[in-house]
Amino acid sequence: MFKVIQRSMGPASLSLLTFKVYASQKKDSTHKASVNLSLYSVPEVQSKYVEEPRTQLEESISHLRQYCKPYTSWCQEMYSQTEPKMQSLVQWGLDSYEFLQNAPPGFFPRLGVIGFAGIVGLLLARGSKIKKLVYPPISMGLAASLYYPQQAIVFVQVSGEKLYDWGLRGYIVVEDLWKENFQKPGNVKNSSGNK
Repeated sequence: MFKVIQRSMGPASLSLLTFKVYASQKKDSTHKASVNLSLYSVPEVQSKYVEEPRTQLEESISHLRQYCKPYTSWCQEMYSQTEPKMQSLVQWGLDSYEFLQNAPPGFFPRLGVIGFAGIVGLLLARGSKIKKLVYPPISMGLAASLYYPQQAIVFVQVSGEKLYDWGLRGYIVVEDLWKENFQKPGNVKNSSGNK
């Protein structure tokens, strides 16, 4: 059985091979040209790109993508703007956690006294919402300034400069509004009492 398969496979496999034949124009010529002879002829390929028509699903997805494009671009823009802020916030949180793990001696008692001062300020601010917003930070600031006087002085100087700057800006705005509304010749009110 093996001999029959061997004898039939040999000639059949040779028929699938291609051979190179070297031909020359003259007998003296050393230039050889190679020609590939194949048993099968290969048709010339004349392909043309034809775009298939879109299906209903593809049309729906395309319409959905066009509809969502402004929202996705807005989301990408907001993400690119908030990513550095979020990274800095995460870094601040990690730094705070590390600081609290290795806190200097006496830090937690001081923090407790400052927090207690805030609660006392909240208790003193009964009745008014404005007092509840003002008294606790002031009492906490006073307690913190007892433990950290140098930082309190720097904070007061910087915040004082900012308050002065805001007050000056407010004064300029009020002055401009006053000049626009009451100093024009047509806007002067008649004091004679005409009705």
